Amino acid sequence: MIVTSPQMPIFTRARIFLVPVLLLMAAPLCQASELPSLSKRHYQWLGERVFANECNQQLECLVHWNDGENFPSLGIGHFIWYAEGQSERFEETFPQLLAFLQQRGIELPTWLEKPLQADNPWPNRLDFQTASGSHRMQELRQLLQATKDGQAAFIVRRLDNTAVELLESVPESQQDSLRQVFTSVANSSSPLGTYALIDYLHFKGSGLNPSERYRQQGWGLKQVLLRLNPATANVENFVEAATDVLTERVLNAPVERNEQRWLPGWHKRLQTYLQAQ
Repeated sequence: MIVTSPQMPIFTRARIFLVPVLLLMAAPLCQASELPSLSKRHYQWLGERVFANECNQQLECLVHWNDGENFPSLGIGHFIWYAEGQSERFEETFPQLLAFLQQRGIELPTWLEKPLQADNPWPNRLDFQTASGSHRMQELRQLLQATKDGQAAFIVRRLDNTAVELLESVPESQQDSLRQVFTSVANSSSPLGTYALIDYLHFKGSGLNPSERYRQQGWGLKQVLLRLNPATANVENFVEAATDVLTERVLNAPVERNEQRWLPGWHKRLQTYLQAQ
């Protein structure tokens, strides 16, 4: 049985990027605002929405190794899992997810009972595909199919950590405004506001990475939130701002990338933030 996670305030003292899992799972140290209470049903809905966006509701996508990548991408959030000794530019998140689920009472397969020490046992994509029918692979699929709401709770908690970094990335004079915008969107048309924030963060990043820029303009969650007026911030205005930010990204992108071809799909995804449960 999935254990419903408690209401989680946004602004904590945990950090993002390579977030220590004990901080990720720990109770927040401070609370700056009251968030909507998310029920088990809300987490189930959030999990299914992220699953639809990332995997088009295809179960085989939950346990997948993309061609050209050096690691598998697992679960509704395509959480990355490295082999022993492997080091890449991207944050490894699958062991953190396993530890998060275990803390909430989810029974893991025996070979994953020490999740933070668990390494991807398949050294390459061919071995991963060859093991498709193995007992371990079957257990992995069953775990990820049964815990979509737990995975959604994990993503929400990671949003909580990201919010702190967003706040600290702006001058002190702007922090109260950014906090108000973030909280207002999160509380807007619950759980749609929370869904918009977690999906956009997962979809286009935090906007904090200086390498993710075209013509010095970013397109992440930070850039969208900074466009909103604290007095009127809600999920509808968030979608409008995100649409503008992504349209500008395409205009600023190198011509040879032909990003125009992706824009209709991006805009369609943003519209799901307005769709009722």
